Formats: sequence, C-alpha cells, structure tokens
Amino acid sequence: MQVNLHDAKTHLSRYVEQALDGEDVVIARAGKPLVRLVPVNDAPRARQLGFLQGAAVLSGDPKALFGAEIDAMFG
Repeated sequence: MQVNLHDAKTHLSRYVEQALDGEDVVIARAGKPLVRLVPVNDAPRARQLGFLQGAAVLSGDPKALFGAEIDAMFG
C-alpha cells in the first residue's frame, strides 16, 4: 500500500498497526515513494482468535422463526 505524506501524518497510528500486521506500507510525496514503514521485529504479530467469543448471544430458534423463508429459498 502506498500513502501520501499528508495522509501518513494524519493516520500514522493506523499505518503503524498495518505494518505490525505484516502489510507493506510505503509513504510517498507527490507520488514518489520516500520511505517504507516496517516493524522492528521481522515476525508479524500473532492474531488473537476468539476475542469476541460470548459477546453475542442468539436467543430462540432461527429455523422456527424463519422456517418458511428458509424453505422458500433453499427448497
């Protein structure tokens, strides 16, 4: 991804996070690449799986609530 210098100043924290996640971030001036944003450690951060587990609870039975619509769509 290439971003212009003004945008990089405005959203630097966003681009740092993307670089930490392993994305290639290049900062340019007038369309000419100047610098590449890279993390100090070579390995991208490990993503945390299941961080929203238990945050949403589905109550009721979707098949019972929408049975006719489901049967109409899928036969």
